[in-house]
Amino acid sequence: MSTSVLDSSARAAPAPHAKPAQPAAEAQNAQPGFAMPAQPGALRLWLGRWVVPVLLPLALLLAWDLAVRWTGTMLVPSPREVALMLWDFAFGGIYDDAFSETLGTHWLQSMARVYGAFALATAVGIPLGLVIGKNAAIRRFVDPTLQMLRPVPVTAWLPLSMIFFGVGPNAAIFLVFLGAFFPIVINTTFGVKSVEVRLFEAAAMLGCSGASMFRQVVLPAALPSIFNGLRLGHGIAWFLIVVGEMTGVPEGLGAAIMDGRMLSRTDVVISGMVVIGFTGFVTDRLLVALNNRLLKWSPQHNV
Repeated sequence: MSTSVLDSSARAAPAPHAKPAQPAAEAQNAQPGFAMPAQPGALRLWLGRWVVPVLLPLALLLAWDLAVRWTGTMLVPSPREVALMLWDFAFGGIYDDAFSETLGTHWLQSMARVYGAFALATAVGIPLGLVIGKNAAIRRFVDPTLQMLRPVPVTAWLPLSMIFFGVGPNAAIFLVFLGAFFPIVINTTFGVKSVEVRLFEAAAMLGCSGASMFRQVVLPAALPSIFNGLRLGHGIAWFLIVVGEMTGVPEGLGAAIMDGRMLSRTDVVISGMVVIGFTGFVTDRLLVALNNRLLKWSPQHNV
């Protein structure tokens, strides 16, 4: 071996007492401007999760109370008067009128109509959206009709629904079904159409085909859009139950709001609105929990 080769090997070998090189990440963190952000503490996480979301509702309540006091209006009740009405609506003992202790009856009737119609819209809308999204021939046949009917306001169907189903709860259920159906089917169709082709190719290479391809590839990939449609349809369902129950329905939150409007009882009207808003919020959280559980493999789609 020549002397020049030995010299070059000696220069390349590390010195026996030399410190090991720092990992690249540590070296990068040591440079100014590359420090990792500090993790939030437990108190900050708790405040962000439980305290921050209630700040805006509390501010709105305060603004409402101040506005009533400042204007001295007798047409709009204060938050305290609405709270008293809610208590009487649920348990009685304050006003002892026709609305006392009737909240449970009205609430159960509205819940049954909303979730009966929502379940029907889900049962029809999701399978139809899956088929429309996957099959181009069916999409060309059905989609133009759906897009033509979708912009028609659901309230425009009100006279026809009363002719088809008569004055009563069935007309309200039909309106809620229509309102929830279109967001569900449109979002499901969009979710299936958005599935990347390479997913189908990869699944086919692994031997997946037919119903197995639909169950293991199409449905999981479309789930985020399906849940978006369900949440939109759920909100519209509660919006339309008030309209539907104003058409000669004797019991229901919409009927109670209508009765309160005719009797100039704005405290009853606002109490019904509060109950609808709170019920819609709680049930939406249940949908979100189901979304997060089924999509835990995709953290970017967790709400």
